[in-house]
Amino acid sequence: MNFKIPKEFDSKFRFVLVAAERAKQIQNGAPARVELESRKPAYLAIREVEENLVPYDVLEEEGEEEE
Repeated sequence: MNFKIPKEFDSKFRFVLVAAERAKQIQNGAPARVELESRKPAYLAIREVEENLVPYDVLEEEGEEEE
């Protein structure tokens, strides 16, 4: 499967983490934010993240200070 990582993501790893969390939400009954023929949670989640429909925050670890 080919996917396009939006420029807002600083790494492929973060993209995958966000999509995985969204897929869990969809599996647990959250409504899909895109209309696709496929109903597979992972596929839906990837497409939603590609279209910037899934908000996320990067949290700072305790002890880290902003400069």
